[in-house]
Amino acid sequence: MNAAGAAQSPVDRALSRDVAEAMAGVLRALADPLRLQIASVVSTAPSGRVPAGEIASITDLTAPTVSHHLRSLREAGVLVAARRGTWVDYSLAPGMDRVVAGLLDNLSAAIRQAAADGPSDATVRDGDDGPALLDADAQLRRTGERLAARFPDLDADLVVAVVRESYTALGRTARVTAHLPVLAERFAVQRLEDIARARRSDEPHPPSVLFVCVANAGRSQLAAALLRKHAGSSVVVRSAGSVPAAEVHSTVQPFLDRLLAESPDQAPYPKPLTDDAVRAADVVITMGCGDTCPVLPGKRYEDWAVGDPALASAAGVQAIYDDIEARVRVLAHELTSPTGGAPTKEHG
Repeated sequence: MNAAGAAQSPVDRALSRDVAEAMAGVLRALADPLRLQIASVVSTAPSGRVPAGEIASITDLTAPTVSHHLRSLREAGVLVAARRGTWVDYSLAPGMDRVVAGLLDNLSAAIRQAAADGPSDATVRDGDDGPALLDADAQLRRTGERLAARFPDLDADLVVAVVRESYTALGRTARVTAHLPVLAERFAVQRLEDIARARRSDEPHPPSVLFVCVANAGRSQLAAALLRKHAGSSVVVRSAGSVPAAEVHSTVQPFLDRLLAESPDQAPYPKPLTDDAVRAADVVITMGCGDTCPVLPGKRYEDWAVGDPALASAAGVQAIYDDIEARVRVLAHELTSPTGGAPTKEHG
């Protein structure tokens, strides 16, 4: 066989030195837990950009320290910055969106699978938090098949994709991985319902309200639970966060436990904001946290300036709860009264 037809050796397929050095620079920049968190926040932002102040909210570090990490990611070509008035927004550099999303998703999935395969009996237990982890891929496949039958008007491939995306999105922040497939199915069902509702937007439907805050671990969860209490099934209620926390704030959990005592199957969990939820909503309410949502025509947008219960005292959380409940009562009456419904007010 001549040289032209000779099979390539592994050495021939190696990265060039220049390419390897460029890739190493990106990997070095990402080789820090906080920088990985920052990259995950930006890569999952519905608008593709996140204000610097919102990025700082995921950590207790000082602003100069966060700025140092942001600068490192910019110098490595991972992030770009753009000024918007007094704000500085960060987004992934051109071409980095698929790279970062693929890296984070594949690594997190591989780590979860390695943990599941680690012990000899192929089980992983998280204290007393639940049963052993199951084969996630097989379980997701079964979930996709089950939900495809439940949503026959949606393409089966879309249903499967939503199931897997939901699992991956929650897996980035979920603390108790043993229950992740169950939460992923709940999240996928909600997203599929929203997709179906948005496609039938011209048909009569109950008004839908979406509450949004950064972590989806306090204010937005309280507002959603209170609206379900006061409006019942006459209003579709959703909540989400642009940077969802690992779990609901401990200061808020007792209030939610009382509100959901009759519906334990609806135990709240932080979930990411999706375009599906915004498209399906008639009313989008941010909770005074400076958060942003995709702005779509025909939606009613409000911002409720309420306190953050994350670090509040017991009395402070009670005051925040009372404030939110008063606002929710007004909204519930407006949406469920005979002359109410879901009035729209376009943003801007």
